[in-house]
Amino acid sequence: MSNKRNRDLLKGDKRRHTITMETKVGIIKKYEKGEKMADIARAHKMSHSTIRTIIRDKVRIMDHVKKSVSMHTTIITKKRGILIEKMEKLLVMWIEDMQQQQIPISLMLIQEKALSLYEDLKCKNGDSVDAHTFTASHGWFQKFRDRNKLHNIKVAGEAASADKEGATNFIKNLAEIIKSEDYLPQQIFNVDETGLYWKKMPDRSYISELEKSIPGFKMSKDRLTLLLGGNASGDCKIKPLLIYHSENPRALKNISKSSLPVIWKSNRKAWMTREIFEAWVRHHFIQKVDEYCKENNLPFKILLLVDNAPGHSLCDYNENVKIMFLSPNTTSIIQPMDQGVIHAFKKYYLRITFRQVLRAIDGENGKSLIQFWKEYSIYKAVKNIGDAWNEISISTMSNAWNKLIPQLTTENNMQTEEVDNVISELVEISKKMNLNLEEDDFINLINSHSTEMSNEDLMELEDLRKEDSFSEEQEEHEQSKQFETKKMAECLNMIENGLSGFEAQDPDAERFAKVSKAVNDAIECYSIIYEEKRRATRQTTLHQYFDK
Repeated sequence: MSNKRNRDLLKGDKRRHTITMETKVGIIKKYEKGEKMADIARAHKMSHSTIRTIIRDKVRIMDHVKKSVSMHTTIITKKRGILIEKMEKLLVMWIEDMQQQQIPISLMLIQEKALSLYEDLKCKNGDSVDAHTFTASHGWFQKFRDRNKLHNIKVAGEAASADKEGATNFIKNLAEIIKSEDYLPQQIFNVDETGLYWKKMPDRSYISELEKSIPGFKMSKDRLTLLLGGNASGDCKIKPLLIYHSENPRALKNISKSSLPVIWKSNRKAWMTREIFEAWVRHHFIQKVDEYCKENNLPFKILLLVDNAPGHSLCDYNENVKIMFLSPNTTSIIQPMDQGVIHAFKKYYLRITFRQVLRAIDGENGKSLIQFWKEYSIYKAVKNIGDAWNEISISTMSNAWNKLIPQLTTENNMQTEEVDNVISELVEISKKMNLNLEEDDFINLINSHSTEMSNEDLMELEDLRKEDSFSEEQEEHEQSKQFETKKMAECLNMIENGLSGFEAQDPDAERFAKVSKAVNDAIECYSIIYEEKRRATRQTTLHQYFDK
């Protein structure tokens, strides 16, 4: 009986038990002290083979314990390499960008992008940085998706093409809704997002060539998202919503965001989210359209059409505002803002910027092209965005609705011709700048704002965001802007002297009088602030005198 009991004990329980790292370390220490495997197996009620496996694996077990926080784990987890972690971070950015643009992606496409990113990172950082091998297997994808909480990621087969039949059916259904609800063109709105590389030049330009040849000279990859829109009559353009990856970039320090020509929002990825969209509808869109309806004696009854992008929602924000999704895969065919408005806006933005470049580099004391582009900040870009949006005419806005609601709109070709001439003007400006760019160079640049981000784009965009985040932390305690009486007096005197110079040269007294009045009216707010500060300074000086 005794021998049978010993054999049963050595065999141990046939049921599977987990063995913690703490237990494994204890077994290794006992063996190193000279205890026999049979005695260790008996003490822990384990088989000889289990003890042998633990002893044989002692180097890996002890190495894992040194790096581990907990001794209660049961397995040695395989740590991902540095490059794999970097690759996955960039891959998440790419996937979310594709979803923002509603571009279907397949598992094979994700695996190919992962391998491509990993190989580019190896080339950039050197093979010795990461000794791990990476194959982008199905098992890796499942763990990657779980790690990054991408449970809602839609992995499709091949990219879906535009659904012409779906677009036709939607147009019919919309016409019925408009007729039954008695909507007017003034009450029907559409908004759409677009990406904008706000500091980018054509690929064949001097700046782009320098970016490739000079280490650290990278400026063109910084991107923001804009939400643009308006109504079918074209007379109500919505103030652009701008989403940037930094809440307080250096160029906007001490600038009141409410004074900007855009609604400023931020998140690290500079993309539309459900929270931003809902806040925009509640606090900006509803207020704007309510005021518009009152000003035009219209019933406050609004139909807002949006595509089914991930960040959009159909909540009941207001009983007078109905939000309706466009049919999937129809936005390129019928979404109004995609029918020329966004394209025209980007043309105007580029023209405004190139005009500024030409003025800056013109003359003997002009700046170099590189110097201008280095000084071109997000604040300047925001002002240009506002100016470009203001250039969009009523006819451009209303023409965009011709495919969706032809029964309520009429086409105007005058503005179409003006928009087409923008590219020709850009070509002429480039010649004056000795860049000699062609129409295709500008067309490709405009189209590049909405294309898939390359591996280089992803890596450089991540670096830019890190730099901006660091700059924000560094500038938190810098001194705020404030008016100084002496400097204000100098500025006002400069303006007065400038006007006197024009008066001395202008033979048309009436023209000068109009200009002088316009300038003085424009700077009146600064004159008032100056007088208030001067009085306050004088009063303080008098108090100090009498207190002596």
